[in-house]
Amino acid sequence: MSGTAARILAEEVPVAITCNGSTQAVMMATPADLTDFAFGFALSEGFVTALDQIEEHELVVHDTGVEARLWLAEDRAAALGARRRAMAGPVGCGLCGIDSLQQALRDLPRVAAPDLRFAPDELTAATEALRRHQPLHDQTGAVHAAGFLRPGQGIAMAREDVGRHNALDKLIGALARAGEPAAAGAVVMTSRLSVELIQKCAIAGAGVIVAVSAPTRMALDTAEAAGITVVAGVRNGHGQVYTHPWRVAGAGGL
Repeated sequence: MSGTAARILAEEVPVAITCNGSTQAVMMATPADLTDFAFGFALSEGFVTALDQIEEHELVVHDTGVEARLWLAEDRAAALGARRRAMAGPVGCGLCGIDSLQQALRDLPRVAAPDLRFAPDELTAATEALRRHQPLHDQTGAVHAAGFLRPGQGIAMAREDVGRHNALDKLIGALARAGEPAAAGAVVMTSRLSVELIQKCAIAGAGVIVAVSAPTRMALDTAEAAGITVVAGVRNGHGQVYTHPWRVAGAGGL
């Protein structure tokens, strides 16, 4: 192979998330939408259950990375101190550094979203629709995306990151900051579906998750138990409904 090609490369930096001065996680992430990331991570990891429990926040840029500093309400800080969890996670690995195996299989709420319904063609077109909301991927070819699909309205919001878990946390944080309930639409992912993504969607209250690639067995078992509709392998106008098909009209025709 000869010659060189100039292209834009994806950025990744260490991002430390601290709560009341204590580091809770250090993740490699794309340095964009980091307030969304910090808020979404705090919600999906159970540090807080609502954004009003975060009393202050700031981003502090260092030569070596970024600190996302959160100050939680006293009761949440005390609860977090009782179950302090430190993670040092490389890209694509959302369970690195967990202190106990039990935390990997945490109890999850059952998602309601009783009024959520999608036409099949909305879901089979969702991953291609998300492509139009991925400017970083267009530039680098090296980042994942998580999008929010409203029934009958298309992709309403999207976030990108080198890590699929980070992209989802950014989306969860962005939805919460906008006052948009995750139960009102579907999460659309550019990746395979692992159990951690299902866990985060359950905590956020998302009733439908759509992905371009296949799910793992544990992801499906978790989604079934949590009441989440999984539509995966969505490519070229086709896909498969794996769990809770009642949210998809005519699911057998996907």
